[in-house]
Amino acid sequence: MHRRRRTALLLSAAIVAAAPLLTACGNDAHPGAAAVVGGQRITVSQLENRVSEVREAQRAVVADEAQYEQAITKTGSLTRDTLHGMVLDQVLHRAAQDAGVTVSRKEIQEMRASLEEQAGGAKGLETTWLQQYGVPPERLDENLRLQLEAQKLAENLGTDTGQPAFWQALSEASDKLNVDLNPRYGAWDVEKSSRVDAKTPWVREVTATGTRETA
Repeated sequence: MHRRRRTALLLSAAIVAAAPLLTACGNDAHPGAAAVVGGQRITVSQLENRVSEVREAQRAVVADEAQYEQAITKTGSLTRDTLHGMVLDQVLHRAAQDAGVTVSRKEIQEMRASLEEQAGGAKGLETTWLQQYGVPPERLDENLRLQLEAQKLAENLGTDTGQPAFWQALSEASDKLNVDLNPRYGAWDVEKSSRVDAKTPWVREVTATGTRETA
């Protein structure tokens, strides 16, 4: 189970760093969308709801106002990080499907039980995942499925989640899904593996609906 835990940590830490592999072109064909993956929209409202889940969970575990403000400061890029995670979840699931990888409910429960034991209980695990990875308690099982899919996919490829072969599989899946990211949340230059600013009609349309979260 130590290998599983190590894989989970590696994948969670790599999500933002490896997100440049998810190519984004952006246009004005999908108003109100934060991203389009496989022809399905991730709406701005859905993204904001996911961010609110994290903020509410942070507030619940941090009673002191100063500490809460500090937590917000540390997660200033939460909106973009959350969107990347939502997109990556779908891309990873597609890559796993293409490789014939599946994850059972029993496997998720077993992984959670092991991690809870290491974290000193259910609350300890929930707090750790919230503070370190921005995953609220209600999304924990969902995230563990992501971790297990990543682990199994890496094993299927004969590599691990930190190696180029793993992320190449995800890049190929993102191409199949035609990932299209709203440039309000950043565009990605695949060759440079870095975020670049993008200005398109999408920016004007989306920012008019709400600009509470600055990433």
